[in-house]
Amino acid sequence: MTETLPDTVMMHSDALLERARQGDKNAQGKLVQLWYKRIYNFSYKFFFDHDLAMEVSQKTFISMHRNLTSLQETARFKSWLYTIAVNYCREELRKRKASRSVSLNEFPTVDSEVSFKWEASHGRSDNPERQLRQTELSDLLQQCLMELSAEQREVVIMKEYEGLKFREIADALQISENTVKSRMYYGLDGLKKIFEKKNITKEALGYEL
Repeated sequence: MTETLPDTVMMHSDALLERARQGDKNAQGKLVQLWYKRIYNFSYKFFFDHDLAMEVSQKTFISMHRNLTSLQETARFKSWLYTIAVNYCREELRKRKASRSVSLNEFPTVDSEVSFKWEASHGRSDNPERQLRQTELSDLLQQCLMELSAEQREVVIMKEYEGLKFREIADALQISENTVKSRMYYGLDGLKKIFEKKNITKEALGYEL
C-alpha cells in the first residue's frame, strides 16, 4: 500500500470545507487539487483504463461541486467523495458490460518466480531495465486484480492501495464493516489463488496473503 499524499495534507480543516460548501471557488479548487490523484488512481485500478479513470474522476468532481452543500458532516468528506467515485465506476461498469466483454484469457502468465512488491513503486530504481521490469510486474499484478469481482476489487483497492480504514470503506460503500471485512478476506484469498495459477509465489511477491 502506498499513500499518494501525506496524511497531514489530506486532513482538511473544517474551514476549508466550509468555504467550499459556500461556493468559494479557490477552496473548491484546492479540494480538487488535493484529491484528484487519489480518485484517479482508485478509478484506474478499478478499470485498468486511463480514459475511464479520467471520465470517472471528472464526473466525481463535477458532482462534488454540485452536491457539496448537502454534506452535513465535514469529517465524512473522504468517504463521501469515494462514494461518488464508486457509484460512477459502477455506472461505467454497467455500460461496458452491456456493450462489450473483456477476455481475461489475454492476460500474461509467469513461468518462473518473480520478485516484486504489492506496489511496484516500493522498489523504484534508477536502473532503466529494472524500472521496465517493475512496470511490467505492476501491470501483471493489476491484471490479477481485474480478475476479482467488482465488489471485492473495490474493497481491496480502498484498503491496500488507498489506505482507508474498514469503517471508512463501510461508510463509502454503505455496507457494514463485517461485510467489508468479508469481501476483503475473499478478495485476498482470490488473489492468492490467481497468483498460484500464474506461478507467482507469496515469497516472490513479498506480500502476505
